[in-house]
Amino acid sequence: MAAPLMGNVLEWYDFAVYAFIAAYIAKNFFPTSAPATALLSSFAVFGVGFLARPLGSLVIGRIGDVRGRRSALLLTMYLMTAGTLLLAILPTYATAGVIAPALLVVARLLQGFSAGGEWGGSVSYIVEWSPERRRGLFGSLHVFGVIGGFLLGSGVAALVNSVLSAQEMADWGWRVPFVIGCLIGPVALWMRRAVAETPAFEKAVAERVAPIPMLEDKEGCKLAIKAGGVSVLSNISFYVMLLYMPTWVTTNLKLSMADALWANTVGLVCVFVLTPCFGLLSDLIGRKKVLLFSCAAVLLVAYPAFGHLLALESATLKDVVLVQCIFAIILASIYGVQPTTIVEMFPTRNRTTWMSIGYGLTASVFGGFAPFIAVWLIQTFQNPIAPVYYLIFGAILSAFFTFAIKETAFETLK
Repeated sequence: MAAPLMGNVLEWYDFAVYAFIAAYIAKNFFPTSAPATALLSSFAVFGVGFLARPLGSLVIGRIGDVRGRRSALLLTMYLMTAGTLLLAILPTYATAGVIAPALLVVARLLQGFSAGGEWGGSVSYIVEWSPERRRGLFGSLHVFGVIGGFLLGSGVAALVNSVLSAQEMADWGWRVPFVIGCLIGPVALWMRRAVAETPAFEKAVAERVAPIPMLEDKEGCKLAIKAGGVSVLSNISFYVMLLYMPTWVTTNLKLSMADALWANTVGLVCVFVLTPCFGLLSDLIGRKKVLLFSCAAVLLVAYPAFGHLLALESATLKDVVLVQCIFAIILASIYGVQPTTIVEMFPTRNRTTWMSIGYGLTASVFGGFAPFIAVWLIQTFQNPIAPVYYLIFGAILSAFFTFAIKETAFETLK
């Protein structure tokens, strides 16, 4: 499992580091006298990457079901490395004019296409190798890759912001995180080339269980809708609380970007540590109970937590870290259980196709544009804690779909 996890770290580092330096990208690619408009444009391009995710989910997910999980994992790594390389060498608006933001969009589309196939392929690979009664625990390790990637991205961005001046960051420092991603990408490719195919897929091939044609697979479509519904909260909370949060802190509180990123990094560490605990708990008491707890926790905690920060006349780094850690517990309860839950919903023969489509569409609609929606809500309602409304919406929707799914923790993987 180490090979797909290592690749997953680098895959999501490359994809997420963009959000942590969005303010500098806005200055270099969207010059305008209105900083808020430039920031909106920057986050809109971040969201563009998610427009390609459903297509990546469809194409790479199908490859995973027809050619094997290993082939899909290699393809996603090649595509993500190419997109990151393009980001590292892009000319700015001052150098290339409108060509610069156009190439920025192309790079994000490449990364989005890759990410669309990565999630379903890697989580299927891990869960299909897991021991029968510990699928929740082992499936939660997939989040080690995702959170590890975001943690690495947040840490690198925080370090670069701490070492370089604001002017140096604006001039050339924003490229450094992308260059690092390009340098370590070949390591993940080398590791993934050595992995073996999963027993579940090999069994399906041996038994000649071919994937059902997509247009005929009505049951798979229904399950994909349910899987997408269950994952609404995870996508909204992840991109609001872990990607947009540093920008929110520097915009609404008297803290530097370096402080905001360090607080974010602490929160990511907490999620990283706590996630397998909730995965193991779901093996013992079931997936649905843990997921419903996370929905209830968001409804109860989100508004008071944001309100607490704004109520302070001068919030400190310690205050922000406290809020990040509180949300880390909730986020860990989601990410420790959701991957395995979605894998268990589908049969092996069509697993990566439909689960990738269901999750990819939700990530595109609700997650990719979450930072953009957060900024829009604040401007529309003239209320700094307006993003909380989006979190509450996600909790209600995911709770509805979680009630509708079957408990699969104690059943054999299909």
